[in-house]
Amino acid sequence: MKQFICAISFLFSYSAFAQSYTDSMKLYIKNYINTHEVVKGEDRKQMHFFDVNEKYRVIAKFEKAQTNQWFEMPTSGRIKKVFRVYGILSFIINDTLVKLNLYQSQGLMGNDQYKNYLFLPFTDATTGIETYESGRYIDLQTSDIKINEVVLDFNKAYNPYCAYVSGVYNCPIPPAANHLPVAILAGEKAYGKH
Repeated sequence: MKQFICAISFLFSYSAFAQSYTDSMKLYIKNYINTHEVVKGEDRKQMHFFDVNEKYRVIAKFEKAQTNQWFEMPTSGRIKKVFRVYGILSFIINDTLVKLNLYQSQGLMGNDQYKNYLFLPFTDATTGIETYESGRYIDLQTSDIKINEVVLDFNKAYNPYCAYVSGVYNCPIPPAANHLPVAILAGEKAYGKH
């Protein structure tokens, strides 16, 4: 009987966590839309997201990069941006073991507000179909790495500014190393599509 009560208690607490996670993500997305710096007013109704799915919130193993050479990452514009591979994230998603490079921006390291900023650009099997044709981004901080692990939440994947306005911004294009062979049905969808 005691085990049964413990099991029921666990199920209720898990259900409460799952519900609070979904609710917190819905608030996160609502805030993202309402405070967007590029998309304004009624145009915000053209911003769409996959349903929040906790399956796309994964624990990734972090391995610090052995070499920290700076390189120029191509962008959607004429100006290339300088990054280095900060580390490699590996995780299982959709029953597939995948890896993504986590980047650090040379330009932001001198800014106190962004010196701990880490950048995760990626494409996946939805790119150019359900999601923006050049890929999506996730922002992380160095403090998100705990005991060589990172909580990677694809529900927070967002579009670069170039998804909304062309010819204005220099949005980094995800390198080939960050092309995922699986569909990430989480985060922001292509602008204007349902």
